[in-house]
Amino acid sequence: MDGIVVVNKPKGCTSHDVVSKVKRIFNTKVGHTGTLDPNATGVLPLLIGQGTKLSYYLVEHDKEYTVTLQLGIKTDTADSEGNMIEEKEVPIELLSKKNVEQVFQSFVGKQKQTPPMYSAIKIKGKKLYEYARKSETVEIPSREIEIYKMELSQIKLEEKQIIFHVKCSKGTYIRSLCEDIAEKLETVGYMKELNRTMVGNFRIEDSVTIEELEQNKNDQEYIQKNVITIEDFFANKNKDINLDKKKLNLFLNGVQLTYCLKDGLYRIYNGSTFIGIGLVKNTLLKREIIVEN
Repeated sequence: MDGIVVVNKPKGCTSHDVVSKVKRIFNTKVGHTGTLDPNATGVLPLLIGQGTKLSYYLVEHDKEYTVTLQLGIKTDTADSEGNMIEEKEVPIELLSKKNVEQVFQSFVGKQKQTPPMYSAIKIKGKKLYEYARKSETVEIPSREIEIYKMELSQIKLEEKQIIFHVKCSKGTYIRSLCEDIAEKLETVGYMKELNRTMVGNFRIEDSVTIEELEQNKNDQEYIQKNVITIEDFFANKNKDINLDKKKLNLFLNGVQLTYCLKDGLYRIYNGSTFIGIGLVKNTLLKREIIVEN
């Protein structure tokens, strides 16, 4: 089994836990392209077998989430797993649909965001959460992110919760976004629920559960339907390149071949056999990914 499988991560387990379970199911190497918090659910693309060679091409994807923001309470981790450190009144008059949508709109676009203290970002060789656990202070540099879209789904006045959808760039911390929204609503808040619905072109509608993978691991039809092969992943990028035996040997040995094609990635074939992926740059074709048959 080689390629990408999109798992719908359940609540209460880490991304590493999911990787370990899938590794045991298929008895092959497994990797991921970005973690989800244990409390979060949703799309977690996993790289299976030779699919781990795709990690380089899966790190800059935009993401979409459905979020539940709890107002009136602030936690040390900015999510429901942390300890309450502040409680504040929620101005109900500011929770009108019109006002909340105006606040959302103010976040759309490029901006600087400060990551939460409980995160895995490294500063001076230590992860931020390691400083936090020891109650040590450290300056956290802001980073540029982009919010492409924010849509209000529901306002629960009695529970003091706002449910919304957000599409954002890589590196955006939804926990920080929730705290910033709460501040604009003149209160405090934390991220109560998080469901990632899309990563790049990987959608939650196309995801599978760990239980489904376990039950169907020997069903070839199921596997073919739910695993995106390396060949399929690069479909429709550019025209394919078909190499004869002589050129194929040169290509496999790292020799750059002259091809007057536009710069980009190409699927490489020898007849009908898929060989891997090549990169054309300045009319030169070089090997990128070789599939071991």
